[in-house]
Amino acid sequence: MTVHPDLEAERAYLTRAYEHLAAMRARARQAAAIAESAAQAVDSAIARAHLEHRVRSLDDDVPGLAFGRLDDEDGARWYVGRRHVEDERGEPVVVDWRAPVSTPFYRATAADPLGLRRRRRFLMTGRQLDDLFDEVFDDPDSVDAAHHGGIPDPLLAELERSRTGEMRDIVATIAAEQDVVIRAPLDTCLVVQGGPGTGKTAVGLHRAAFLLFDHREALDREGVLVVGPNPLFLRYIAQVLPSLGETAARQTTVERLVGGRVRAFDTPEAARIKGDARMATVLARAARQHLRPPADDVEVATPWGAVRLPAAAVREVVDEVAGRVERGVPFATGRSAFRTRLRRLARLAHEAARGDGAAPADQFEAAWAGNAEASALAGRIWPSLSAPALVKRVLTNRRALARAAEGVLEPVEQAAILRKGGRRIDDEPWTVAELVLVDEAEALLNGVRRTYGHVVVDEAQDLSAMELRAVARRCPSRSMTVLGDLAQATAPGAQAAWGDVVRLLGSPDTARVEELELGYRVPAPIIEVANRLLPAVAPGVRPARSVRPDGRAPVVVGVGEGGDLAGEVAARAVAAAAAWTSVGVVVPEPLVGAVGDALAAVGAGFGSSRRPGRSDAITLLAPPEAKGLEFDAVVVGEPAGFLAGGSSGGPSGDPADALAADPAGGRLLYIALTRAVQELTIVHAAPLPPPLT
Repeated sequence: MTVHPDLEAERAYLTRAYEHLAAMRARARQAAAIAESAAQAVDSAIARAHLEHRVRSLDDDVPGLAFGRLDDEDGARWYVGRRHVEDERGEPVVVDWRAPVSTPFYRATAADPLGLRRRRRFLMTGRQLDDLFDEVFDDPDSVDAAHHGGIPDPLLAELERSRTGEMRDIVATIAAEQDVVIRAPLDTCLVVQGGPGTGKTAVGLHRAAFLLFDHREALDREGVLVVGPNPLFLRYIAQVLPSLGETAARQTTVERLVGGRVRAFDTPEAARIKGDARMATVLARAARQHLRPPADDVEVATPWGAVRLPAAAVREVVDEVAGRVERGVPFATGRSAFRTRLRRLARLAHEAARGDGAAPADQFEAAWAGNAEASALAGRIWPSLSAPALVKRVLTNRRALARAAEGVLEPVEQAAILRKGGRRIDDEPWTVAELVLVDEAEALLNGVRRTYGHVVVDEAQDLSAMELRAVARRCPSRSMTVLGDLAQATAPGAQAAWGDVVRLLGSPDTARVEELELGYRVPAPIIEVANRLLPAVAPGVRPARSVRPDGRAPVVVGVGEGGDLAGEVAARAVAAAAAWTSVGVVVPEPLVGAVGDALAAVGAGFGSSRRPGRSDAITLLAPPEAKGLEFDAVVVGEPAGFLAGGSSGGPSGDPADALAADPAGGRLLYIALTRAVQELTIVHAAPLPPPLT
């Protein structure tokens, strides 16, 4: 094997780079210690917080500190890496991958080298430099030899590495189409459609890291929010931003974002209706219907005599302030404004009645503000409302729901969401969709209490309209990265078109949709089998193309009717775990228990969403839990069971009929089939859906 002549020199350079990073961290620690002992407590606390953040960002236990080198045509040389590193004189040793000077590392081509003479890529294992890979742009033969099907060798090597159960950053292998998305301006509301393995999740997280670098002061102050589909997914992506030196982002799910405790579960139809954007109108009307302007004139006693308020004048004030609420002013703010306007109306009525004998304006309004009778009147007309109580009344009171939903929801839809209430509001059996409604009501009544400078939302195709509204409220600037794949939309109320998503986010002027076409994770023999499902379950979605033409074809194992399906799935998973670092087992929900028992029977340790904190090689999942995850090897059990017709097929008993009748189930099967990076095994007892035969 030929050794690159520069290998040892580059190893020595990277060793020095690590030494410089350690020195930078030591200096930051020393500065933090000085701030700790500073005399001014408040100033010291602020300085210490900034310095401690810098210490964390200078973590020197980082693999692959530099992953490439750029040689400009003018002789300048830059090492590109995960951290900015400088020597004791302040000269750059490694430039951050997000710096403008690093852009050509990702976008230079033979046709447009962007001022480069050479791009050198490093193949590394941890801190160890294994090999070099050069593209010399004034030597076409060098550039052509450096690629296989357009893919640099370091990327192929990275794709072949075993998965560890956590998503890795992709800074060393960002493709040009991904880099365009990552470096989109802060004010852009970017929607990214990407099939399995196109790297959309990694791209979204790297865009967050890029924006934190490019707009540090603003986003450190305003914060970055990452919304994922479930806690298992959040654990999977948890280390990506910290590996890039970023620790300021909050990662959560919609359920955790809106708060509250889930105590019940909706039927799919009820979840769909409760997640419909029309529910925002229902809640707004329900709040409006709590306003009770008087039918007759009212009188209030004051120290200067009774004040008579004409009913028409009070109604005019209510309507004027309620109009502001309809335009976005919180209900509680409107209540305060109404009390102010009512006090002014009373003063004018008093002055009109008493003429020169009227009390001074400031004295009258002060007396009115402390008048219990006046306060009670205002409370009857414009009462104080709580979000949980408002939502509970809509969902549990047939008459209240009918009034608020008249002309908005059909009677059959109203019947689908009407339920029995709990004895106390604290015991209310809230579902996830209902907690989202409580969040909508809270914003309607009291405004939004916490917002962010940028929001990343993954698996967005599965968010209901009301969930999208909840996320959008947290980002008034609409600086967002919205990631998803319409072919993987399976939840009740899921989205069918990105144009609808943009509309639900408020149709920001800066919104645009980008599509990632190339799949980097799933080998072509696997993705081509999974793509056979798309004409039936997602006909409008363009099939993903894999950059990995080679790879193992899926293995299909039939156990026969009455065979030990769970035992065979477990055996295949154990065999895969002997060869690979991570194995995913995805089976229909009714089979999870049996497969778990079969794994336990053979002594195989396994983790699942129900067993958090496990680090076993095997992870057992129901179909929805597999979204966004990847494994070296995947075992999919009983594909027909993913469909509503189950093993018996659809209404006619035909598996093809089941696929057409249940596109959401077909999409879950598509998700399961596209989680494998290296090896896919399909185990079945019932007949396979026709596209897989």
